[in-house]
Amino acid sequence: MTVLITGANRGIGFALAQHYAKAGQSVIGTHRGEDVPKVEGIEWQHLDVADPNSHLSLAARLNARPIDLLVCNAGVYLEKSDNTYAAEIWAATFAVNVTGVYLSIEHALPSLKKSKGKIAIISSSMASDTRAPGGSYVYRASKAAVLNLGRNLAADLKSEGVAVGIYHPGWVTTDMGGPHASINTDQSASGLLKRFEALNLANTGCFEGYDGEKLAY
Repeated sequence: MTVLITGANRGIGFALAQHYAKAGQSVIGTHRGEDVPKVEGIEWQHLDVADPNSHLSLAARLNARPIDLLVCNAGVYLEKSDNTYAAEIWAATFAVNVTGVYLSIEHALPSLKKSKGKIAIISSSMASDTRAPGGSYVYRASKAAVLNLGRNLAADLKSEGVAVGIYHPGWVTTDMGGPHASINTDQSASGLLKRFEALNLANTGCFEGYDGEKLAY
């Protein structure tokens, strides 16, 4: 199986890449130019998900190689560090968390169709309109938008044999989740792997937690 994971050089993406590599799967991990961990079994490729030209370049390098699973993991939570809701924060967040996901899928789709592959979108329980305690407006809005995107892609791609799932990775001890989060990256990745394996055309469009919890849209 060939797995393509965006934003795979750290956090949840890196944990997922390690799990798949240890299982003997072919792993392509993308990064934005930062130093990448030296891990056997992970093929590193540069990709800025917010840059259409970067997607074109990656697609050319992969040369329509069949992909069995695309994990759209790359994401940002900019207002958490900048403590502002400036227009620039909105634009930059949506460029990565929403447009970046769409572009990743658009350019990988020919490879996914070849293998009747799957698409896993990392969103958040913060996307649900039933969990709206206030704050984090930009991040919440972007994750709600990518949830909606995933649901609509699931409807459109079902006839192509490509299943789409949307997932909450849990509150994870990463740079984004912070040191007081409830689970570590290995726990999140272990649960997500089970969710990805269970994804099929019968449950395409699902919105689930890493632990299997069915989440409200």
